[in-house]
Amino acid sequence: MKLFQHRNREASEESRLLYAQFEVAYTIVEFLAALLFITGSIMFFFEATQTAGTWMFLIGSVFFAAKPTLRVIREIKLYRMGDVADLAQRYRD
Repeated sequence: MKLFQHRNREASEESRLLYAQFEVAYTIVEFLAALLFITGSIMFFFEATQTAGTWMFLIGSVFFAAKPTLRVIREIKLYRMGDVADLAQRYRD
C-alpha cells in the first residue's frame, strides 16, 4: 500500500471518516491562513498597524505550512489503517 492513493480513503467507514475530518481541518486552516494574509495586507497600509500586520503575515505563513503537514499526517494514518487490515487478513490466511 502506498501513500496518497485514493483507495486508502475508501478502504473502510473508519478511513472515510478520518479523511473527512482531515478535510475539514485542512479547509479551516486554509481559510484562516487566507484571512490572516488579507487582514495583514490591509493593516500594512497604515503605519500604526504595520507591526500587527507583520504578525498576521507570520501567523498566516505558519497556517500555510500546516496545510501540507496535515495532508502527510492524514495519509500516514490512512496508510496505517490499511496496513492493519492487511495484517489481519494475512493472519487469517
